[in-house]
Amino acid sequence: MRQLLLATRNPHKTREFAEILGVEFVIRDLADELELPAVEETGSTFAENAALKALATSTHFPGFVVADDSGLEVDLLGGAPGIYSARYAGSDASDEENVAKLLTELAGHPSDLPASARFRCLLALAREGKLLGTFEGVVEGTIVDEPQGSAGFGYDPVFQPTGSTQTFAELSPVEKNRISHRARAIQLLRANLLS
Repeated sequence: MRQLLLATRNPHKTREFAEILGVEFVIRDLADELELPAVEETGSTFAENAALKALATSTHFPGFVVADDSGLEVDLLGGAPGIYSARYAGSDASDEENVAKLLTELAGHPSDLPASARFRCLLALAREGKLLGTFEGVVEGTIVDEPQGSAGFGYDPVFQPTGSTQTFAELSPVEKNRISHRARAIQLLRANLLS
C-alpha cells in the first residue's frame, strides 16, 4: 500500500483521487490539518500553482505529497476563468455563483456555435521540499446554456465533454472518472508511482 497525501481540503477531489487510484493507495488530505496555513496561489499557470502547493506542503509531512490545480478554459473568454476558476465570481463564491458568472459572461458573446472549452488539471508530486514531477490531463468540450445534472461539482453542470450528450454533472462518478481531466492526470501519476 502506498501512502499519498493530497494538498487539498476539498472532499470532492479526495474522493475522486481515491476512486481513480484504487486499492494500492491510501489517500489522506489536509482536512484534519487546521493549523497548516493555506498556500497562496501566486503562480500564473496551473503547473506553477500546483507546484507551490505540493512543495510547501511536502516540507511539513513525510512521504509523497500531491497537489492539484485545475480549472476551466473557455475559448470565447480568452481562456477564462482559467487559474481563477474556483474564485471567478469572488474569493468566497459558491460553485453556483461561479457558474452564473460564466454563463452571464458568455451571454455577452453571442455566437451560433457552442462555446468550446476544456477542463485542465495539473498535478505536482513532491517529497521533502523537492518537486518530483508534474502530470497534466485535459478534456475538451463545450459549455451548455444552462446547468444540467446534480452530480459532480464546480462547473460540471455546464460542461459537456466532446463525444457525450451529457454534462459532467449528468454522468455517474464512474463514467466521469473514466474521461475527466483529473482522471487523465491521475492515471499518469499512478503509472509513475507504480513504476
